[in-house]
Amino acid sequence: MTKRWQPSLWASPKPFGIGEGRPNNYLEILKAVKENRKELPYAWRILNQGVCDGCALGTKGMRDWTVDEVHLCNVRLRLLSLNTMGALDSGLLEDVRRLAGRRSAALRNLGRLPYPMARRRGDLGFTRITWDEALDRIAARVRATEPQRTAFYLTSRGMPNESYYAAGKAVRAMGTNSIDNAARVCHAPSTLALKEGLGVGATTCSYSDWIGSDLVVFIGSNPANNQPVAMKYLYHARKEGTKVVCVNPYREPGMERYWVPSNPESALFGTRITDRFFQINSGGDTGFLNGTLKHMIEAGLVDRSFVDGHTTGFDELAEQLAGQPWEELERLAGLPRAEMQAFAEMLGAARTCVLVWSMGATQHAYGEDNVRAIVNLGLAKGFVGRPGCGLMPIRGHSGVQGGAEMGAYSTVFPGGVPVTRESAAALGEQWGVPVPSAPGLVAPEMIDAAHAGDLDVLFSAGGNFLEVMPDPRFVEEALGRVPLRVHMDIVVSTQMLVDPAEEVILLPAATRYETPGGVTETSTERRIIFSPEVEGRRIDEARAEWEVFLDLARRVVPEHAAALTYSGTPALREEIARVVPLYEGIQDLRQAGDSIQYGGPHLCAGWEFPTPDGKASFSPVPLPSVDVPAGSFICTTRRGKQFNSMVHEARDPLTGAGREAVYMNAQDAAVMELGEGDPVVLTSPTGEYAGRVFLSQVAPGNLQVHWPEGSVLIDRAHRSKESKIPDYNAVVTLTRAAP
Repeated sequence: MTKRWQPSLWASPKPFGIGEGRPNNYLEILKAVKENRKELPYAWRILNQGVCDGCALGTKGMRDWTVDEVHLCNVRLRLLSLNTMGALDSGLLEDVRRLAGRRSAALRNLGRLPYPMARRRGDLGFTRITWDEALDRIAARVRATEPQRTAFYLTSRGMPNESYYAAGKAVRAMGTNSIDNAARVCHAPSTLALKEGLGVGATTCSYSDWIGSDLVVFIGSNPANNQPVAMKYLYHARKEGTKVVCVNPYREPGMERYWVPSNPESALFGTRITDRFFQINSGGDTGFLNGTLKHMIEAGLVDRSFVDGHTTGFDELAEQLAGQPWEELERLAGLPRAEMQAFAEMLGAARTCVLVWSMGATQHAYGEDNVRAIVNLGLAKGFVGRPGCGLMPIRGHSGVQGGAEMGAYSTVFPGGVPVTRESAAALGEQWGVPVPSAPGLVAPEMIDAAHAGDLDVLFSAGGNFLEVMPDPRFVEEALGRVPLRVHMDIVVSTQMLVDPAEEVILLPAATRYETPGGVTETSTERRIIFSPEVEGRRIDEARAEWEVFLDLARRVVPEHAAALTYSGTPALREEIARVVPLYEGIQDLRQAGDSIQYGGPHLCAGWEFPTPDGKASFSPVPLPSVDVPAGSFICTTRRGKQFNSMVHEARDPLTGAGREAVYMNAQDAAVMELGEGDPVVLTSPTGEYAGRVFLSQVAPGNLQVHWPEGSVLIDRAHRSKESKIPDYNAVVTLTRAAP
């Protein structure tokens, strides 16, 4: 890689970006020292020995497999205290009225859950119980009800592969497929469209393919905020001549210029990241991408040799695109035809390209078609199966790639095998326990069932339905109607405090760094990484989720106890290797930093596709029906200084916006005679959101508000048809509020 400094890429002549909008990464280090001051040696060991529990880029300590440099981002630093803090004063939970109205950040700062606790209807708060009491109560309730009236949800909160796998087995042994996890809510459309088009369900390339590729394109993705370590890769990519494109409604400041703290050149003068922004409408992905491919076909920019020799369905797609009028494509995209042509010319000129996308593309009612359009674009130039090329659904959390592959899904078994009568019988033979063959409930359906009174048990390991699902008032009502709710987590969350219909049980979880035998996670680039147990403070009664799920299952179906018993995580990994062929080799990971990349650096290498005919396939992508009445706006939800729903700061250093910000184009504001900071109210059919105008470079006709605060605007029934994930966008009206 090029080491000489390149002033042409500098973002600012001001040393260290003084006065510029940027995260102060050195201040983050000082904050981390302060937050972890009582356990600094333990915190240091976690950073140096453990695999990061933040985003899914995956590090071994503070190193990785992409560039030989130190990696330490502010997301990981902010999560560190969750692993090192001591237990909370349980007296704080004796009367939950004292905690009413507290934000999640304040609840997290109380400390770790110390032991199992229970609260029954009419109780003011929680009282201590033993693990045996807790699990016996849960097991009795599960046995007393029908399997379809129970549901289990796992989030990615540092959760390892072993816990996802064990939970999937345990829940099915208890008679239901109603188990879901955060991976679906993020990237289920990606998995579906990739399998449909290529025969694989994960990123086809490695992070190293960014560096030196002709072109890297980000679609609905903002790694500056969500995967900060990725900005180091982009710094090196820029130095190697890679061009970067962003397709997004907002000209993200962090994607325009970024200061990489561990690279002296970038730390001093910053780096200009993006060469070209295409600011589409929220939800305009399909219109823009279809228009791009339409021009590529018309201008002869498609690689016909690859298309003719290694794909099917191109002619049908070309015919469909020919029938899509430019006027409609422009309306949906929010950009003129010339912009789509410009992007098409960039793709046509590129010999190599990596297409990267995230929830800005997937979390729509037509998220699957958005991803199909991305896959079509990649196949048009053969940007798959070779160095410098790839299709990458980048993951935002350390556990979700494995969560999608370990079978903790209501519709697929381990390895992504669809739930059918035949596959259930085959898995039952491997496991030695009966496996149900009817698909279960996905997360949004669990909330629907709870609200309708059709759920008797809801077990949530991590996560917070109250803050991550649309329409929080509806969610709160739903949670309050479930006879038994179980919340297993590290710290207190707002959903735990919802009054019980009959009983709420809290279970203290161990972190990945506390698990004897170590655990593994799978990164975005399909790298399965071993994270060892790290010596340090322990919460005496905290247990690993994998152990708890299996213990519960043994109490529910004691006749299958032998098949649900393991000596530790090494034994679990032995079984994973047998049941999930892609994960062969996981059983050999034993030391800190051990890893394997399943499928190698490139899936579909040499353009060999694991499909029935050995070819990739183009997919027809119809244009969605998007109707925004005159005077209304498309509003989407975005992240600020946060990790998932965990808000860390009231102000986002990348944008300068507070949590109350309504990101608005200056032209739109001028038409409405609004100025910076003016109070406004956004109204959707679901609810109202009060905020303040934040003038920003967002596309005209579009608004953005922070999530989860903006969830009050989101229609809970608006979901993608195939994956059933929520559409985190809404059509809203905006009015001036009283000062």
